[in-house]
Amino acid sequence: MPAFAGSQPDAELNGLFTRYATDNRRVDDWTGADGTYSTTLPDGRLAFVFSDTFLGKVNKDGSRSPVIEEGGTTPFLNNTFVVKDGKKLTTVTGGTKSAPKAIMPPRDKKHWYWAGDAITAGGKVQATYQEYERFGPGLWDWRWHRNVLAQFSPKRLSKPTSVTPLPSSKGISWASWLERSGRTIYIYGVEDKGTSKYMHLARVRGDSLKSRWEFYTGKGWSKREADSVRVMDGVANEYSVSRLGRGYVLITQDTTEIFSTKIVAYYSCSPQGPFTGKTTVYTTPETGLTGTYKNANVFTYNAHAHPELSSKGRIVVSYNVNSLKNTDHYKDSSIYRPRFVDVRFR
Repeated sequence: MPAFAGSQPDAELNGLFTRYATDNRRVDDWTGADGTYSTTLPDGRLAFVFSDTFLGKVNKDGSRSPVIEEGGTTPFLNNTFVVKDGKKLTTVTGGTKSAPKAIMPPRDKKHWYWAGDAITAGGKVQATYQEYERFGPGLWDWRWHRNVLAQFSPKRLSKPTSVTPLPSSKGISWASWLERSGRTIYIYGVEDKGTSKYMHLARVRGDSLKSRWEFYTGKGWSKREADSVRVMDGVANEYSVSRLGRGYVLITQDTTEIFSTKIVAYYSCSPQGPFTGKTTVYTTPETGLTGTYKNANVFTYNAHAHPELSSKGRIVVSYNVNSLKNTDHYKDSSIYRPRFVDVRFR
């Protein structure tokens, strides 16, 4: 079993996204987001897959205007891409430069899509999305509705070539992670019960997530989503299971604690676990009154790996930072950006 050898913030990646967010030479691009998945395109560029995204201008004091829907000038979209080509970042949205829209636009004002993991396979970018719906006026009056697959041409990420429903009958969000192993793609999901969250696992043979799914039953595989079992608890809505040496490492925010600052790793010899050896590999410094923002509303969440950016014995991990108070994002635009950490193993 690999041994944890230390971790530290990734200064290069954190600096790259900070400079990009605060560079006002263009005011129609990315200034902050969450989600933060990534996939390598066929030409070697890297596509970051984001959910809720602020565009627009960042002021010299780090503040931003409220979003357009609240009377300000800041565009706010539920999903975008940012493409990394060397040290250059480029924002990809739907719509036009003057009127940007989400890559996956909503059917109406009560629905929206948040991004899950994506994989480049079969010459296409295959991205998982979760559709959510609002059912009341309250801050938390929304819920997961269904899963879909959006396929994109790597040369045109601004609009999907197809959108296909994915299994959604059991209340599992099949968007947490995609891991290819040989000719199999493993699809990791989460059953979100609020204070308790559970890992589920499915797989497809070949290069297409449109192929027939099989669901892990604890003893084997079934064609029926109803047979999917809880693999373990304690995972976040977003997590990763990626190769490390001869085995697999699970990276997740520790959801056995409310608003946990701990990013933890587990280990397994197989994609389906069991995952053991729980180890805290990083403690996020931003959270709460004792954190770097000295703000009780600030929290961190949804840590996972970026194998495309990692190297032998080193895994690049991102996590998201947010605030329970929406106006904090206007006062300090630095809150709502991903952070990157280098986690080392031996």
